Amino acid sequence: MAKKKACFQFLFVPSFYLFYEVVALEANRFSANSSDFDVLCIETERKALLKSKEGLKDPSGRLSSWVGEDCCGWSGVGCSTQTGHVIKLELSSLSGKVNYSLLDLKRLNYLDLSSSNFQGVPIPKFIGSLSELSYLDLSSASFSGLYLNLGDVDLSLASTTCLRAVNMLPSLSQLYLHHRNLLNLPSDLPTANFSSVQVLNLQNNNLNTSIPQWLFNVTNLMELNLMNCQIKGSIVGNGWRRLCNLQVLDLSYNELSGEIFQLSLGLFKYLKHLLLGQNSFSGSIPSSIGKLSFLESLYLPENRMDGIIPDNIGQLSNLVSLDLSRNSWKGVLSETHFLGLNKLQSFLVSSMRMSLAINLSNEWMPPFNLNNIEITNCDVGSTFPLWLKTQTSLSFLVLKNASLSGKIPDWLWRLSPQLISLDLSSNQFGGEVPSSLEFGSGAWIDLSSNYLEGSLPIWSNVRDLKFDSNMFSGPIPVKLCREMSLLRNLLLSGNILSGSIPPCISTLKNLMTLDLSSNHFSGNLGIPWEEMSVSVIDLSKNNLSGEIPPSICSSPNLNVLKLFRNRLAGELSTSLKNCTGLNILDLEENTFYGNIPEWIGDNISTLEALGLRGNMFSGNITEQLCHLSYLHILDLAHNNLSGLLPPCFGNLSGLKSPSIYFPYPIYSLVLYEEKMELVMKGRQVEHMRTLGIVNVIDLSSNNLGGEIPEQMGNLVYLGSLNLSSNQLSGKIPKKIEELRRLETLDLSCNQLSGAIPSSMVSMTFFSCLNLSYNDLSGPIPTANRFQTFNDPSMYEGNSQLCGTPLPTNCGDENWIEMWWFYIGIALGFVVGFWAVCGTLLMNKSWRHAYFHFLDEVKDRIFVFLAFSKACLQRKVEGGR
Repeated sequence: MAKKKACFQFLFVPSFYLFYEVVALEANRFSANSSDFDVLCIETERKALLKSKEGLKDPSGRLSSWVGEDCCGWSGVGCSTQTGHVIKLELSSLSGKVNYSLLDLKRLNYLDLSSSNFQGVPIPKFIGSLSELSYLDLSSASFSGLYLNLGDVDLSLASTTCLRAVNMLPSLSQLYLHHRNLLNLPSDLPTANFSSVQVLNLQNNNLNTSIPQWLFNVTNLMELNLMNCQIKGSIVGNGWRRLCNLQVLDLSYNELSGEIFQLSLGLFKYLKHLLLGQNSFSGSIPSSIGKLSFLESLYLPENRMDGIIPDNIGQLSNLVSLDLSRNSWKGVLSETHFLGLNKLQSFLVSSMRMSLAINLSNEWMPPFNLNNIEITNCDVGSTFPLWLKTQTSLSFLVLKNASLSGKIPDWLWRLSPQLISLDLSSNQFGGEVPSSLEFGSGAWIDLSSNYLEGSLPIWSNVRDLKFDSNMFSGPIPVKLCREMSLLRNLLLSGNILSGSIPPCISTLKNLMTLDLSSNHFSGNLGIPWEEMSVSVIDLSKNNLSGEIPPSICSSPNLNVLKLFRNRLAGELSTSLKNCTGLNILDLEENTFYGNIPEWIGDNISTLEALGLRGNMFSGNITEQLCHLSYLHILDLAHNNLSGLLPPCFGNLSGLKSPSIYFPYPIYSLVLYEEKMELVMKGRQVEHMRTLGIVNVIDLSSNNLGGEIPEQMGNLVYLGSLNLSSNQLSGKIPKKIEELRRLETLDLSCNQLSGAIPSSMVSMTFFSCLNLSYNDLSGPIPTANRFQTFNDPSMYEGNSQLCGTPLPTNCGDENWIEMWWFYIGIALGFVVGFWAVCGTLLMNKSWRHAYFHFLDEVKDRIFVFLAFSKACLQRKVEGGR
């Protein structure tokens, strides 16, 4: 939807309305090219113009008219009809050097040097001395330096200097500082000489600040444009009360928060265009909105508005465009909300939580005739709104996820020649659609996620066609290739289509996206791919067979190639070697065999996701994969790979830093959603939309051996690591603790030994852990996330592990040392016993001597005891 949204913004964001109003009066005072003057130009000013011409280069030859005595008739020069002074210069698309002789034009109030090429020279300082200037345009003029910058010039080093210099031009009425790196906007100015400024345009700068307070001193402002300036913070403050002359206020695409009522909307009684989209505003629309009787555009999309829409919005009789989309509105929209909107042409509304109902009766007669209506994620009712039948000027119609069912009415199809966009996706429409229709040129049609059936229709003039997740059946008609030649995006995923893919698809010269996944197509890939220039080819989940033809890589724009779950076979060899611009390569669950080619890492440097799961690849994992600096999804599971894990995996840059969304062509991705099936947390899940921030390595169910490289701990942004069902040995590396963002770790069914590193308790993102069927020993860690792992199956098959959740109790902290102590005692007893007894059993003379020795010892002990007893008795008797 990105291109369409940009289109609507172009239509309804009136960035030049006020410009014409302000300049119109001045334009009546002079003519830029008229020679019908009663007063000739002033001689000093004619000489000043000729001197300035000397340093300028004019590829268009416009300055060739600068001859003769009457400079007021020269091209681009405008003079006052009363005084003869030069008051206007339109000198765009020049190069060379601007001469200071322009200072002699004492009454100059309009200077346009835009779209020129001054090759990075500083902006002339003398411009700040042209005190009569009311309009100055240096946009796209290739200036640089520390002074003024009015559009498309980098001021990142001198924003404060620039604003203070502009503050010295008290006659300036329009100031444009847009589309560049204007930074460090001053929060305050000692004095504000902007009293005459009526237009202030700072859009598309990186201001990264709150709204500066000096803005509220520019009390004559009629247009304030701070769109996309990274303005932060709240809009609280009474300063807005001073800008009561505003007609255009554009704060869209920033980081502002708070509730909109803090703007004191009711005070802006002249406001025509209020643009606050793409911020973090919350709450409801204040009821004071009803006081803005001049309001023509109200633009609030993509905020956090979660309140109600007041019904007095229906009092805005001049409202032309109303965009309330992508919020979380509550309540009900009724006929009262639209009561007085006689001029309304565009209406957009959506609620993220389906918490907004639109209650309009079928008998209702709207006061307007819309050309654009977009309702998304709102409860419209079960039947198609009959009041839409009165909207005879519709060009754009979106009723997406609106709880609608039944059959699409015939009267809607009669509007097809004027429809440029039709989106009825994510409803419960059933039945068949007309087999032949003609839409507006370049139409966008999205009927996905319904229950539509029958054969594919042929709708001419359609550029984007999305019929995903329906019940269309039969083959792709050859007629489609002839009569839908404008197609750029063809998305038919999730239907019951069958037959072979017609070779005539190659005649669709504009085709960028071909998504035929999840159907019943069969045959091979023998299509003249070399005649196409596609960006996305998704033929996953079909019955296609044969090898991949090298011609499939003929398109230099190919970003996505998905052939997942087919019956394709063969060695990859060099068949994909020319797919040098791929971001996603998904060949999972086919029967490809041989080694993983080294050229994947050398040739496809842009690769971000590589899926080869469930094939028959063998041999070692090539270290060339480590060259893929953008790779953040690697799935080689369920193959016959052997050898060691390459230590250079720890150098994968895409897993050492935050992932970036796939750089697909913007237009093709408007309809196609990147998706890939990955096994995470023990189940296979199709990841959509967020695939660009999924970070996975899955090498499970292979024959990999050796130790887990310590370098794997470098992949600090890795979210899932699965090395299960291999032949890995050694200890779990201690450096694994550095994988702080790891959510899933599966090392089961290997030959790992030693203790579970106690430092793993610092891995607080864990939600799934499997260490079963190894040779691990010792106590299981008990802190942080380990406290929540109550399933003993994740540790089973490790007989020497102990602690919760296993039934084996580790005892005190010295359990391991005590265990080895008792083993030592037992071994010492056994060794000592057999060292003595074994020797006596084997040697007869030693045995006799040993027992003779024992007899002597026994006799001596007996004599000693007898003697001691006799002595004791005598002492006892003597004592009596």
